[in-house]
Amino acid sequence: MQTMFQGLAQTDSPGALADTMTKAFDLVEIAQAWLAAEGIAVVLALGMSLVILLFGRWGAGFLRRLLGVGLAKRNVDTTLSSFLCNIAYMAMMAMVVISALEVAGIATTSFVAVLGAAGLAVGFALQGSLSNFASGVMIILFRPFQKGDFVEIAGVAGVVLEVQVFATTLKTGDNKKIIVPNGSITRGNITNYSSHDTRRIDMVFGIGYDDDIRQAKELFERVVSEEERVLEDPEPQIAVAELADSSVNFVIRPWVKSDDYWSVKCDLNEKLKIECDKAGISIPYPQRDVHLHQTGV
Repeated sequence: MQTMFQGLAQTDSPGALADTMTKAFDLVEIAQAWLAAEGIAVVLALGMSLVILLFGRWGAGFLRRLLGVGLAKRNVDTTLSSFLCNIAYMAMMAMVVISALEVAGIATTSFVAVLGAAGLAVGFALQGSLSNFASGVMIILFRPFQKGDFVEIAGVAGVVLEVQVFATTLKTGDNKKIIVPNGSITRGNITNYSSHDTRRIDMVFGIGYDDDIRQAKELFERVVSEEERVLEDPEPQIAVAELADSSVNFVIRPWVKSDDYWSVKCDLNEKLKIECDKAGISIPYPQRDVHLHQTGV
């Protein structure tokens, strides 16, 4: 408009001025006709888009809360529940925005294509993280272990401190904190030592071939029965397992509570050694005899 009026000011010819004014009035008439024909439709489209955005946002929030309540009733982990609710909310809001743009008359085909390509690129860039996320979801849903369990995962043993979507945190026996990616956990074996209330202690105790087997067995049975933390049911198993190269090997398998496993095992080892020494029962250990032969020079 400013350029048009500058042109009018610089026009010296009355005929040129009249022609310019005619064109200006024509443009005004065209604008008025377009507003009369399309203005109401534009206003309605913008209004509908705004309504879709407002109600869509409210609906997405309502569905997110509803999903959260449903996951809570199924005792789904709070970390996973919050993550899934946020993902669902963002997905619903993306559909709401696209619908609002469509109603406003804005083509969204290219926008969706660009968004899909960007998502594909991000997916390739975050392959490892997405694998850890998928594994974390499986761990939280199927619960092969939980906080406080003593487990062996990905070659590491320790007590579970926290199970997150992308990684699991352990505390080792020497008080080290280890963060294990969830993808590494699901790709290997998972050993949960705390899944049951009781555990069996497997011990191998060897005696010499010159010792009395019956005496040794009675001694082992007495020592095990005197240990108050050993459970009566299942009954402890004590038997000759192997006639080895240099010893007669007994298996001693008492059952204890999982929390007492290491303390009972160590105490039994100590008591068995002391009682064997008192009874004169030998415990063979590897020996090597060196024989020197003198040859004539």
